[in-house]
Amino acid sequence: MTSRSAQHGVLARGSFAVAVLVSLAVLFAPPSDVPSAPPGVDKVVHLSLFLALALTARWAGVGRQVAAVSLLVYAAVSEVLQGTYLVGRDAELLDWVADSVGVLAGLALYAVITRRRATR
Repeated sequence: MTSRSAQHGVLARGSFAVAVLVSLAVLFAPPSDVPSAPPGVDKVVHLSLFLALALTARWAGVGRQVAAVSLLVYAAVSEVLQGTYLVGRDAELLDWVADSVGVLAGLALYAVITRRRATR
C-alpha cells in the first residue's frame, strides 16, 4: 500500500504550494501594486484563485472537509487583513463570497474529475 503523500506526488504538492504563494502575493499586495481593472474583475480573480487553491489542495491529498474549512477561513482572514492598516486595501464581503464560490467550485471540479477517472 502506498502512502497518501506518495500517491499524490511531488507535482501535486508543488502545484498546491505554488497556488498558495500566488494567493499570498495577490491577496496581500500593497494597494500600489494592484492594477486597475474594470468593475467585477477582482471578483473573477478571487473566484479563480480559490478554485485553484481548492483543486490543488485536493490533488495534493488534503481531505475535502479540511480543504473546505481551511480555505474558507483563509478567505475570511485575508479579507479582514486587507481592511487593516497592515495591508491597506478594502475588505469586501463580496470578495469573500467570490472566494467561497471558488472553493466550492474547485472541490466540485475535483470530485467530477476523480469520478470520471474511477469509471474509466
